[in-house]
Amino acid sequence: MEGESSVEGHIHGSGPHSAGAPPASTGRIRTRPDAFLIVCRGFSIITSLAAILCIAVNVLSAVRSFRNGSDIFDGIFRCYAVIIAAFVVIAETEWQFIMKFSKVLEYWAGRGMLQIFVAVMTRAYPEYLRNHQELFLLQSIASYLLLACGVVYIISGMLCIGVFKRAREKKEVSREQAIKDLEDLERRREELESLLIPEV
Repeated sequence: MEGESSVEGHIHGSGPHSAGAPPASTGRIRTRPDAFLIVCRGFSIITSLAAILCIAVNVLSAVRSFRNGSDIFDGIFRCYAVIIAAFVVIAETEWQFIMKFSKVLEYWAGRGMLQIFVAVMTRAYPEYLRNHQELFLLQSIASYLLLACGVVYIISGMLCIGVFKRAREKKEVSREQAIKDLEDLERRREELESLLIPEV
């Protein structure tokens, strides 16, 4: 009987240790970050940097083409490459406004094909850059890096890694919301318990 009364007193906050003392504040619940999602976000950052590098290379090439007047069509081609590469960067942010209108970018295979297309456009027509070794080297690095990212995306898409990632993200969001709701309930419980403590 004594054990039951102590358990009941602990539940209702009226035990010998809790009487007349403020309730102990519960610390913030911590969750271990998902290692898989961290790896995916890191790879997404690398892909974005590769696409930004392609944008820079194509902008420099377009400026050189328009300035020299040697090949206007190449300049226009580079402008299209910049626009498509910008879509690659935006796709990596997974902005819901863009994803709503471009459903194909939700699938990793679709992203991979777009990245490979940008890499090929960046690498195209390298002959006129032979005399500019710095720009030619930058073009090669950007195109091959984005090409490698695109191949990884296509292979991962074929293995349904993207579907698995979206499921893990939904689970993480649900877990964070549950933790937030639990903390709100704990805070509310402490406020109500403080009202029940008799004033000395």
